[in-house]
Amino acid sequence: QVQLAESGGGLVQAGGSLTLSCVASGRTVIMSMGWYRQAPGKQRELVADINLSGRTNYGDAVKGRFTISRDNAKNTVSLQMNSLKPEDTAVYYCQVVRPGYDVYWGQGTQVTVSS
Repeated sequence: QVQLAESGGGLVQAGGSLTLSCVASGRTVIMSMGWYRQAPGKQRELVADINLSGRTNYGDAVKGRFTISRDNAKNTVSLQMNSLKPEDTAVYYCQVVRPGYDVYWGQGTQVTVSS
């Protein structure tokens, strides 16, 4: 089992910045770490993920504004979000993938961007 602890959500004005963090504990041989988001009435979508070697992948909506990073020694993944827009408002979920495609999700953290 893997436990995920997310932090860093909140309310910010458009154009502002927030940083989300997620710490994994438990069985922490982790292949991929990432962030997804889900807005009301919409499907959950990829924000960004990063694999064990540091290769990153971003959703089209956040390219150039968000940066994902990972500290393997601390089993932590962070998401630096800049130039936030009202359409970035969503619940953001941390996801980790263990070997064998064993997937774990955090409970989510709310990000609200006011116009």
